[in-house]
Amino acid sequence: MIRKISSYIEKYLILIILLLSACALRFPDGFKFMTNYTSLFLAVAMFGMGTSIEVVNFKNLLKSPKIIFLGALCQYTIMPLLAMVLCFVFKLPKDISLGVILVGACPGGTASNVLSHIAEGDVAYSVLLTIASTLLAPVVTPLLVYLMAGSIVEVSFFAMFKSIVEVIVIPVGLGIFVNAVLRNKIKKIDFIFPLISSAAIALIIAAIVGLNAEKIMTSGLLAFAVVIIHNLFGLLIGLGVGKLFNLDYNKKSTLSIEVGTQNSGLAVVLANTNFALNPLAALPGAIFSVIQNLIGSIFAHLRADIKHKKLENVEINI
Repeated sequence: MIRKISSYIEKYLILIILLLSACALRFPDGFKFMTNYTSLFLAVAMFGMGTSIEVVNFKNLLKSPKIIFLGALCQYTIMPLLAMVLCFVFKLPKDISLGVILVGACPGGTASNVLSHIAEGDVAYSVLLTIASTLLAPVVTPLLVYLMAGSIVEVSFFAMFKSIVEVIVIPVGLGIFVNAVLRNKIKKIDFIFPLISSAAIALIIAAIVGLNAEKIMTSGLLAFAVVIIHNLFGLLIGLGVGKLFNLDYNKKSTLSIEVGTQNSGLAVVLANTNFALNPLAALPGAIFSVIQNLIGSIFAHLRADIKHKKLENVEINI
């Protein structure tokens, strides 16, 4: 029964997020209080991610250093630079600019692994890229935010480092440890963790929408437009880089999805815990969570369709 519920929630996550967000807009007071628990929600989601990681994954990182380095480099250059360009071109307000930069500076999101599967890409490559960018996040994310947003607001590198260790490194590490010690037992209940992670992300988004309900009505459209462009260009540029380095079709799809998919939940938590005086800074991250799943799903299905057509043409020619 629980397995079926987990499957349905994963399948209809976007609709659930949209429904909760609509409720948060209509009844914001019923959701605002949850912003006090966004760090906990994300930590739970990251623990779930950790339970899916095995020690062998780290060995595989060492076996494919070049393509892992390429993916990590793309992750921490393309999206941050796009964020800077968008802030400049659209002359975004300070809070929204900070939020867009936070999204751009974050590591890859776990949704990329699911999207890579839908695209029939290289899922193992996707998992390794997510792990690599997550491991780099405690140092690289605060550094990027400091360099790009330091002139906009006061940025504390060490405060952000501490936040990322608390909500990413420790929970993921605990998840890996639990999986290593209780592997057989974890496999029996592994369907629960995606359910918990999905629920956690949906609640984070609803909390931010509730907190910013009034401001969304005035700044929401601009934030939506910027987030859509950010995500779409991330996917397309990532695909271009894959072609430039002659990656095979599956890895090109995966690299593209990995670049365009951010750990936007982390962006929300960092905004809440480190930039409380800039409440709208959490909005781009909340919107990105919805948009990246929506656009990412469409993109993934298109890549899978193109792959099928190519295989059909090869069979016909044979």
